Amino acid sequence: MKLVLRLVACLNLVLLVSCGQQNKAQAVKVTQETKPNIVIIYTDDQGYGDVSALNSEAKFRTPNMDKLVNEGVTFTDGHSSDAVCTPSRYSLLTGRYSWRTSLKKNVLRADGPCLIEKDRMTIASLLREQGYSTAMIGKWHLQMEFEGDVKKGGRDWSKPFTDGPIEKGFDYFFGIPASMNYGILTYLENDRVLDPPTLYTKKKLDVTPRTYRMTPPYQEEQAKGYVEVAPSFNDELVLKTFADKAVEYIGNAADESKSGKPFFLYLPLTSPHLPHCTHPDFQGKSNCGNYGDFMEETDYRIGQVLDALKANGLDENTLVIFSSDNGAESNYAYQRDTYGHYSCMNFKGGKRDVYEGGHRVPFLMRWPNAIKAGSQVNDPVCQTDYLATIADIVGAKIPDNAGEDSYSLWPMMQDDAVKQKADRPVIHHSFTGHFAIREGKWKLNMLRGSGGSLKPVIIEPKEGEAPFELYDIENDPGETTNLYFEESEVVSRLTAKITDIIKTGRSTEGLPQPYVTENWEQLTWMSLN
Repeated sequence: MKLVLRLVACLNLVLLVSCGQQNKAQAVKVTQETKPNIVIIYTDDQGYGDVSALNSEAKFRTPNMDKLVNEGVTFTDGHSSDAVCTPSRYSLLTGRYSWRTSLKKNVLRADGPCLIEKDRMTIASLLREQGYSTAMIGKWHLQMEFEGDVKKGGRDWSKPFTDGPIEKGFDYFFGIPASMNYGILTYLENDRVLDPPTLYTKKKLDVTPRTYRMTPPYQEEQAKGYVEVAPSFNDELVLKTFADKAVEYIGNAADESKSGKPFFLYLPLTSPHLPHCTHPDFQGKSNCGNYGDFMEETDYRIGQVLDALKANGLDENTLVIFSSDNGAESNYAYQRDTYGHYSCMNFKGGKRDVYEGGHRVPFLMRWPNAIKAGSQVNDPVCQTDYLATIADIVGAKIPDNAGEDSYSLWPMMQDDAVKQKADRPVIHHSFTGHFAIREGKWKLNMLRGSGGSLKPVIIEPKEGEAPFELYDIENDPGETTNLYFEESEVVSRLTAKITDIIKTGRSTEGLPQPYVTENWEQLTWMSLN
């Protein structure tokens, strides 16, 4: 109960910020001359409670994230489409749930065919067609294909890699292929490797339990558990490098933006995902150990981007979207027990879980020209919605074979009194590929147990026990009381709805769309035949 009250208090804090602000913003008419620049900042493994404006008892401060809360709109019931990395990134860029692809569970690696299919619309390709310059700086983790195989005769790092960001709608790319524990640790630009990863490294245990680093020394020979790394790569400098590149890009794009060619910048950061490789300037600065230090550095890097927008006279007409790819890593328990910091607030579980802690994340937007400062939306929404929202803002039409799970949030961004349709569904998905469906206050987990931790806890029901879990999220955000038997009509309705959403290939209105059906053992309640 104490934790529930803590969450209520934090949400009330955000609501109080909105009191005394200007009256509701008038509906904004976006023209060719007033199309906004768009910046999406995407953190990695950040919980809802890792923004100090959303968690008054946070053990570190995030003044720049707080600025987005205070100067924009907070979606308090915002979700990543999945509880792990790759699937959420696919869904953010395409407006489509990733489980409609061949990836039914887990994540991808660094090297291999890209999960985004050829010719599929992305936010980048949509905006490029609308006259935008498009750039990505940061972590990709949707796979790209490198020449050669480290296990079969070696690599040819002089050749361009294929199936990367510049083939998915981005004019410019600078970043790394995937999470640092998956290797090919070097910087990439457009379709080239900047420093060949000719050495090898592995995880090195850090001082905090269950954490690691990818630091030197590196070795010349490959061995089990080792990944490819460039001699120049330093994990402590990755966030700084990305922020500096983003600031440089904004400065270079500013003049064109003011002359009528806006830009889209997708900035997926590597923090606070392991390794917790905090820059030396931030080590020991917080009251939450290395995790808090890493989060304070993350916030500082976000501030560099916001400052660059302001310095170039772009902040008033730039839509900044901020969120995370999933909830906090399982070491959130260490931060909670050691420092009293609640990354997941009172929500059950964390990264990988189908429970709320796995996918309820910070979900913030700021656009001074269009969004009322300090506004708040409490309806359930999803990162799949970014595509339709941006299309709505710039006046683009989404065809039937794109954005199949994307709803526009543009009306709520302009007026936080506007409500979602009561029957709008949001689908949640776990590391092991298990599902939940959310509609209004109701959430139906299509299993019993988390279905998502490193060691999944899936409870096989005994005779007479509930096979699934139904929760009233509005009154029980901690998912403590299973109402499966008490609300049988709700269970039947939501079971039928998620079955239809899977079988028709979409959750929005439109023609049914194809999807991959192979290797889908998680659909225990239905058949695809």
